[in-house]
Amino acid sequence: MRLVTVDEGSAGQRLDNFLIRELKGAPKTLVYRIIRSGEVRLNKGRCSADSRLAVGDVVRIPPLRLAERTESAAVPAREFPVVFEDDHLIVVNKPAGVAVHGGSGVSFGLIEQLRRARPQARFLELVHRLDKETSGLLMVAKKRSALTALQDQLRDRETGKSYAALVIGAWASNKKVVDVPLLKTTGADGERWVRAVTSSHDPAAEQAKRSISLVRVAQSLPGYTLLEVTIKTGRTHQIRVHLAHEGHPIVGDPKYGDFELNRRFARGALRFDRMFLHARRLRFTHPASGEDIQLEAPLPPECQKLLDQLNTHAPSP
Repeated sequence: MRLVTVDEGSAGQRLDNFLIRELKGAPKTLVYRIIRSGEVRLNKGRCSADSRLAVGDVVRIPPLRLAERTESAAVPAREFPVVFEDDHLIVVNKPAGVAVHGGSGVSFGLIEQLRRARPQARFLELVHRLDKETSGLLMVAKKRSALTALQDQLRDRETGKSYAALVIGAWASNKKVVDVPLLKTTGADGERWVRAVTSSHDPAAEQAKRSISLVRVAQSLPGYTLLEVTIKTGRTHQIRVHLAHEGHPIVGDPKYGDFELNRRFARGALRFDRMFLHARRLRFTHPASGEDIQLEAPLPPECQKLLDQLNTHAPSP
């Protein structure tokens, strides 16, 4: 039997989620069973799965025999380029091709690797997400108070997230807002798909969510346009679907892009085999100090190289 005192990192967390983290390898069914049976006690009293924890609470955890988690050994420890870090949060520059977390056929992601690299960290949680194919700025909270404060800012649209996206064709400079509802669906294999809903007569119109992207032309190139996109809503695949809906898919997008062009880029002289979408700028209010934090991650070398080649009137890939 263990008595665990709740610290600041777990304050505000639900009891069930706290136990799932404490009892690594325990099936969720077991966690809920020991709560319902009264084997778990909160400050010596009975409790429920949705009980909220506070600093100083004492959780009684009964002795359990759990199978050894062999799969955890397969997660490699990995640090990522740090753009900002203090006692409350980390902002890393995520490479393209790295999932932010495991699931849907991905055994592990950035957060699992970061936890493995920092075993002494009591709390590391994603504040938001980036697609696997997208590079750039990603926030990770080191305290629960920072997690909730930053997620509240995101929900209230009080943060600024701007992306660099290279699209096919010449984007009209007077087209500055894309305000098109989006509908997300999930296939039987767990794959997520998003489509634009442009008609009120669409059977799924009521389920679609309003989505707004602000677009500015950053650079015009022969046959392509580098855009700066600021999202006012954070829908799944929002930028990718909005730009493709406007007839200008992102270069290298494997889901909503021009697949033949993507193949030519990857196999041709340019050797560009990723999606050109990069979370370049991030602005938020620090969850503890209240300071206005503005961060920037420069374009990855392969993206900058592609722009340089296209700008010198390089032949089509």
